[in-house]
Amino acid sequence: MRYSHLRAFHHVALHGGFSSAARALNISQPSVSDQVRQLEQRHDVLLFSREARQVRMTKAGEALFRLTSEMFEVEDRIAALFDENRAALSGHLRIMADSAMHITAAVSRFRASNPDVFVTIRTGNTEDLLRRLRNYEAEIGVIGNSVTAPDLDAVDLGRTPILGLAGKGYLRKGTRALRFRDLARYPLVFREAGSRTRAIVEEEAMRLGLSLMPAIEVEGREAMREVVASGAGIGFISEAEVGHDRRLLTLPFEDVDIGMSESLVTLSARCDVPLIRGFLKSVKRVVAQAKV
Repeated sequence: MRYSHLRAFHHVALHGGFSSAARALNISQPSVSDQVRQLEQRHDVLLFSREARQVRMTKAGEALFRLTSEMFEVEDRIAALFDENRAALSGHLRIMADSAMHITAAVSRFRASNPDVFVTIRTGNTEDLLRRLRNYEAEIGVIGNSVTAPDLDAVDLGRTPILGLAGKGYLRKGTRALRFRDLARYPLVFREAGSRTRAIVEEEAMRLGLSLMPAIEVEGREAMREVVASGAGIGFISEAEVGHDRRLLTLPFEDVDIGMSESLVTLSARCDVPLIRGFLKSVKRVVAQAKV
């Protein structure tokens, strides 16, 4: 197989079309189309479905795209190896986090040392985060639990308690804590399935033999906060994610100790990527300072 054919396929998949790929590669669109067609014909496989000006990867195309993503990333790493003497990094660092609050200090430190790096931070639950890491759609993941998997490296960011969350004025005046065993008395606002906070609450309820059912289920942390702030019920949140919303009241549980161990995760196969290696150094410095 030819390098040029794989490169053409990769850019069509990456940019979502033949014209966009041609612009990125600075070659003609017919040339890109011809290279992809030769790759398909040579190996008797359909990599894209072409319908009504839309280009979609087939299952074979998706599998090949994961491999070419690895291939061209290794190419970038080889180029970086020959340029190790540069003082600062550049490029695009993509972070997926269950909450950006866990990494703001590390991002600030990293950007101060590497001002040419463009950082994007997206939020999502654990399932979405791990999927994006493994599909090479993100370099860094921050999740609310400890992860052990043969393809992942993890850095422990510490443990924070999980609290009850209520709108101000929702509970009796003077309430400063909740009993976990009394939660069934209230309408409960749960995050979507896949939320680690929800899973920890449900695991504790099961341990205590309690039946906790959501009255309302919402997608995402911000939606949960808005619903709780409206006075619709009791929600749950990690202490590190509380923020400064004056409409909300956080309440510790007086009869249980539940918490979330935050972890930063990366793919083991990508540990030598300069951007990932540089960000991990910033994270470890921040964690070390927090322990002093």
